[in-house]
Amino acid sequence: MSRDLQPATNRRRWWWRDDRGSESVELAILLPIGLLLVAMLVVGARIALAGDRISGVAGIAARDASLARSAVAAQQMATDTATAALTSQGLHCIDVQVRVDTSGFSAPPGTSASVTVAVSCTVDLSDVGVAGLPGSRTLTDSATSPLDPARDLS
Repeated sequence: MSRDLQPATNRRRWWWRDDRGSESVELAILLPIGLLLVAMLVVGARIALAGDRISGVAGIAARDASLARSAVAAQQMATDTATAALTSQGLHCIDVQVRVDTSGFSAPPGTSASVTVAVSCTVDLSDVGVAGLPGSRTLTDSATSPLDPARDLS
């Protein structure tokens, strides 16, 4: 009788050592993790590219604003230049905010003064569609440009 039980015991041991189906389980566990990593790489790359593209936009806008004759004209020139620069860079922003500090225009001619421009761009990331990742990211850039001390206020 002990001989009859031995093959069943061996068969049972063989069944527990069998690896059939384990690759499917491993794939079912690792595939979502792999997809999440790829999505995070895409989001990271998009943020890095957008950050690279927004760099310098405020400098261009500040330089143009410093050439204006008045604070109102400087505000308009900085906004137009920043929007055009972001569009030409291929950066699709949900929301663009341009803040211009034109307090330097109130300084009398002959004194040193400057204009500061801060540009904020909110980049949409919701099309990646991974739960837990941010839907948007706000990138900022700021620059200061000196006003011409010999500027004419007329």
